[in-house]
This record gives sequence, structure tokens and C-alpha cells, in this order.
Amino acid sequence: MPISKKYVKTKEQFNCTFRVPKKAAQGAKKINLVGEFNEWKTDSLEMQPLKNGDFKIEIQLNPGKAYQYRYLIDDKQWQNDIQADAYWPIPEFSVENSVINVM
Repeated sequence: MPISKKYVKTKEQFNCTFRVPKKAAQGAKKINLVGEFNEWKTDSLEMQPLKNGDFKIEIQLNPGKAYQYRYLIDDKQWQNDIQADAYWPIPEFSVENSVINVM
């Protein structure tokens, strides 16, 4: 399931739902959403495990920006979102970050 984005006119924000499917979760006990929107804090946005094995979280983001993010699985493995809007290379770490556009 791709990232869902819904503009809330009264708040002038987007409600964004991130979802990690069971297959991508690889038996994880917990997954945290980490990115520019939470200053890359690894413990502030823990995703909710669902009965079907998926994980999800909804956050509010301000429009007019693209945000970089990644998933942290069980506090040790970083993973990108296969459904991201784009990817941003980080050459010093030889990785790419996922990107969500909320324009």
C-alpha cells in the first residue's frame, strides 16, 4: 500500500499514513518512522503493529515540502520505503533516503 496523504483544509496540513507490509517488516517486533519531520529521532515515532503483520503510523506534515525519512527496524536495521515518492542519495553513507512529497 502506498503512502496515503490527505489534505486537511481546516488545519492546513496533510495527514500522512505510512505503512510497512508484513513481508517488508521481516518479522520485526517494532518499527520506528525516522526522518526530517522528527529531527531524525530514532525513538519518537513508533509504528503500530497490525493483526495482519503490517505496521502503520499516521502523522501530520506541513505542505510545500519534501521530507526525507527511513524506517528503523528493531533498533538496528535501516530500511527504505519501497513505495516512497522519490529517493535522495546520501553519498557519505552510501545509502539513499526515502522521500515523501507534500506539495
